[in-house]
Amino acid sequence: MDIATLVGLIFAIITIVSAILVESSLWDFVNIPGVLIVIVGTFAVSLTKYRLSSIASSFKLAFSTVFVDRTESPIVLIEQVRELSGIVRKEGILGLERAEIEDDFLNKGIALCIDGHPPEFIEEVLVQDMTQSMERYDVAEQIFRGIGETAPGLGMLGTLVGLVQMLNNMADPSTVGPAMAVALLTTFYGAFIAQVIAIPFAEKLNIKAIDEHRNMALVITSVRNILKGQNPKVITEVLSSYLTPKQRATTTEEE
Repeated sequence: MDIATLVGLIFAIITIVSAILVESSLWDFVNIPGVLIVIVGTFAVSLTKYRLSSIASSFKLAFSTVFVDRTESPIVLIEQVRELSGIVRKEGILGLERAEIEDDFLNKGIALCIDGHPPEFIEEVLVQDMTQSMERYDVAEQIFRGIGETAPGLGMLGTLVGLVQMLNNMADPSTVGPAMAVALLTTFYGAFIAQVIAIPFAEKLNIKAIDEHRNMALVITSVRNILKGQNPKVITEVLSSYLTPKQRATTTEEE
């Protein structure tokens, strides 16, 4: 569980709701036509900009990623690789058949090694997988950034519609204040969707993509060096380039 995302989202909503409740009721901020304009309008514009399949897969990726830490710690990966390379040095590549590997991408790379495929083919397959994964993250990030750009614009359009309706009913001045409040609500909805949900999700997807790319690149380097029969210590030193200075210090202390 990525607790930071969940806590941040909950605190943002609580802060906004608390500010509303100080001098008004939540019902004062409910306007069904405004909600329809912003939410349905944003979805319609997104359909115009992107494929439906891309939108569906992006939402699936986002909700399965931003709230969950799917990527393994690089320190844990390096430790696993060190153990695997030790097995290869002692028993050969077939000795990895009994190894238990938790990371799916590393497991795939090792399985290809055990099957006896050429190193060039294995690396090509793994690089292709990494490229496809990064493309999925990139599309998802683009879609959420697009929603973050579209929702405020639709909110402003809703506000303009409300203002036009208000100006057409100026006969009763007492209705101007409430009508203005309703007109501004669509701007509020658009800003809320953009600043609390869409843009933060896009940023978190970008961070998760960076983490996953680092781990996948680490695995590809690991598999390449395991196939070369490199010494476990040498492989660890090579892979330490994927760690932060603090993580490197921690690894050195453990050794």
